[in-house]
Parts: sequence; C-alpha cells; structure tokens
Amino acid sequence: MQSAKASGFDEEDEPLNGGRKSSRPGGGVNDGANNEAQDWGCCTYVLVFLSYLIVIFTFPFSLAYTLRMVQEYERAVIFRLGLLLPGEAKGPGLFFILPCIDNYVKVDLRTVSFDVPPQEILTKDSVTVAVDAVVFYRVFNPTMTITNVVDAQKSTKFLAATTLRNCLGMKTLAEVLSERENLSTHMQTVLDEATDPWGVQVERVEMKDVRLPVQLQRAMAAEAEAAREARAKVIAAEGEQNSSRALKEAADVMAETPVALQLRYLQTLNMISAEKNSTIIFPLPLNLLENLPGFRKSNTNL
Repeated sequence: MQSAKASGFDEEDEPLNGGRKSSRPGGGVNDGANNEAQDWGCCTYVLVFLSYLIVIFTFPFSLAYTLRMVQEYERAVIFRLGLLLPGEAKGPGLFFILPCIDNYVKVDLRTVSFDVPPQEILTKDSVTVAVDAVVFYRVFNPTMTITNVVDAQKSTKFLAATTLRNCLGMKTLAEVLSERENLSTHMQTVLDEATDPWGVQVERVEMKDVRLPVQLQRAMAAEAEAAREARAKVIAAEGEQNSSRALKEAADVMAETPVALQLRYLQTLNMISAEKNSTIIFPLPLNLLENLPGFRKSNTNL
C-alpha cells in the first residue's frame, strides 16, 4: 500500500535534505531511531490490531482514510497514539496510516525567507542605529522540527532578531558600515548553530539597510566636507610648490641662454595675437632705460 518513495529519506532525497546530520544534545525528544526501542505496551498493540481489522473489513472504502500523499518538497511526520513512529518521516508520494490511532504533520522542506524587523542597536562606540536584515532557512530534519520546537519559523525569527542585536552591539559604527559581509557570515554561523537542534538550517543572512539618526548624518556630512576641503587645500599647495620649482628651473635655463628669453617673448606674442589680434604688446628692456637721467635718479632715490 506504500509507494517506493514513502519509506522516508532515501538516497534520492539527499540533495533536498543537504545530507546534514543533526547533533542533538542529551535530554531532548527522542527521534525515530530511538523510538524503535520504545515499549508500547499491551493496550497499544490491541488498538493497532483493532485498527487493522477495521481497515480489512471496510476494504476498499478504508483506502480513502488510510492512504495519504505528500509532494516532492514535503515530508509527513506520523504519530501513533501520541508516539513518534520508528524511522524517518514519510514521503514524498503515498504513505499508509491507520485510522483512529494515527495522525501526521506535514513539513515543507523548501527554503523560507523572512524579514527581521528593524532593530534599534547601540554600537560599541555608543551610536544608535536601526538595522534590518533578511534570513533564508530551510528544514533539514522534519522530525526534529516537529518534536523539538513548538513553532520553528516563529522561534527562528525571534532568534534572528536577538542575534542581530547581539552581534552588531559588539562592533563600532565604522565596522558595521564597512564589514557588512563579514557580519552577515558571522550571524549566519551563530544562527545555524542555535537552530541545529530544531532541524533548521540557516542558509544565508543579509543586512538590508543601516539607518543613522539625522543629526549623525549631518555631522558625518560636515566632517566629510571638511576633510575634502582640507585635501583640496593640500593639493593646491603642493601644486603651487611644484609650479614654483618649475619656474625656478626655467629661470635658471633662461639665465644661462639669453636667446631663450627672446624666444619666450615671440611665443608670448604668438599666443596673444591668436586670442586678441587687435592688441600688440611690445616689452621694453630695462637696459634701454638705464641710459635715461631720470631713471638713474629714481633708482638712486630708491
């Protein structure tokens, strides 16, 4: 009455489950392997026998109540008289349950994502920021997800919010803004270790946004503007220093070769005539003015 895939997690299911083995601490809820050693008692065996008789006597109408089906991405965790059945969860495909004494819970193995609400976090350097993130997780052990935690999705959400506050609270604002990828990886590792006893694997954690207070944004903008102005002044001063050195070297070259000054004069005239061809400038050498009496007298008074 049970399909070939209904025996639980076979070899074909390994890619879906990730091949991950749970490391469960002692004192937890027993899984399917441990249930094999459970002693159900005489009353349980009598009820199971009566349930089989009901199925046989009402055949084939009993098939409508005993055959169940789950999809490829689902698994069924079966309980018999409140006790977990031995073996792994059933599915995908058809599986068999006994009427009146068996009930089952479906578990979705697909990746689930949820947004972590914005958290007000006080960083290590006493700056308040609002950070929100998104978490991706999936169930790798349906039995542990049902038996070890009441609501795995809700518990994972609460744990993600707490982990986000704890991890970012130990970092400064500069580290939060510059090391977002490393912080996301660290939070994923912490969440994955905490949710392992629940049969949940956290695949990815991403920080969506880091919002700063308005006053802090203005202060950082003013600081950045002042830093840019300081760098601009330093660059301008370095340019003046380099240009003065270049002019000094050019003056030394012209002093060694007087003809270079005449060539420079002709080049300047060419540049002026190209822009303002109606204006002509004739430089007057100082050597010609030295022979004038008034020029010598003015120089003597100076």
